[in-house]
Amino acid sequence: MKLNKVFSLGMILMTTLTFTACGNNNANEPASTNNDTTQTEDVKENDTKKENADEAKDKDTADNENAGENQKIDKLTVQFVPSREPDEIITATEPLKDMLKEELAKEGYEVEDVDISVGTSYEATGEAMSAGTVDVGFIPGGTYVTYDDGVEAILTATRNGLSIESDDAKEWNDKAPTEKVDDQVTFYRGLVLAGPSEKGQELAAKINKGEDLTWEDLDSANWAVMGPTSPAGYLYPSLWLKNNYDHTISDLSNSVQADSYPSSFARLATGQIDVLVTYADARMDFVDQWQSEFGGKNDIFTDVQVIGVTDKMMNDTISVSESSEKMTPEFIEALQNAFINIGNTDEGKEVIAIYTHNGYEKANPADYDSEREVQKMARDAN
Repeated sequence: MKLNKVFSLGMILMTTLTFTACGNNNANEPASTNNDTTQTEDVKENDTKKENADEAKDKDTADNENAGENQKIDKLTVQFVPSREPDEIITATEPLKDMLKEELAKEGYEVEDVDISVGTSYEATGEAMSAGTVDVGFIPGGTYVTYDDGVEAILTATRNGLSIESDDAKEWNDKAPTEKVDDQVTFYRGLVLAGPSEKGQELAAKINKGEDLTWEDLDSANWAVMGPTSPAGYLYPSLWLKNNYDHTISDLSNSVQADSYPSSFARLATGQIDVLVTYADARMDFVDQWQSEFGGKNDIFTDVQVIGVTDKMMNDTISVSESSEKMTPEFIEALQNAFINIGNTDEGKEVIAIYTHNGYEKANPADYDSEREVQKMARDAN
């Protein structure tokens, strides 16, 4: 019996020790498995982070490369209105092509071709811009306002002021010749000029004596005017007639529409017309041609006298076509910066001097509200 008890106690003790040992082994296994798993996950996480970092680096590199590429534009069409001889405008503005390409490249646009042309009339340029066949137009404020449902003014030209600034015709004659001054202005006036014909001299003589002209005086003369959207060549002279004589250009008995200011001055010199309307002071632009080409007998300031002065007009615009797909807000801003920069260089000033522009500032459509009123008055008067 004693041996059996001893044997039983021994078996119990061995069983207890065996379970204790197994329990210790089982307790250690999960700990060992967790450490291995954690190390594996850390490696995977580090690999994933590295892959994500590499992808981000590749994306940044691609973005930088794309950012460095200029947007390409195959062709940009620019048109001028025929305020001077078309061939003269084309020759003078030829350097503008490369200047514009260079400045637009700085703004992020690569333009393959800049096509410069001159419209056959003010209206032709306005209509082409409205239709989208011309992207950029150098047009007067009057033309812009007429077509502002399809044209947007983005810049206003600045010009050197003149030594004479008055609404008194006699003062322009007394202080002649007119000269440019350094002061920059955003407006100009229109002049009604009488030529060397007998009728022209008759009208000028009355003004220089301090006498007022009558409607009959003016209606008895032969006039040359520009197209009906030309500010200095039609609209403002028409308003001048309306305000002073209760008549407009359309009421004149003898008026012809000229195709350019040079042709008007040529007709004035030969006596084909007695009176023309133009910008102040166009005589400065034809000092040499007056005698050498047009046949004037004396210097132009002697032969051609001021008999009327219009209200102030806003300067010309650089406008864009709203129908052109190129004209995004970003590209319009690029054009504004490009032309402003061109106007700030000596080379650029030489080019835009063909239009007597000296520089540019960003346009405010509200600045042309008075022009809208002028056109409405002119339409009502007609």
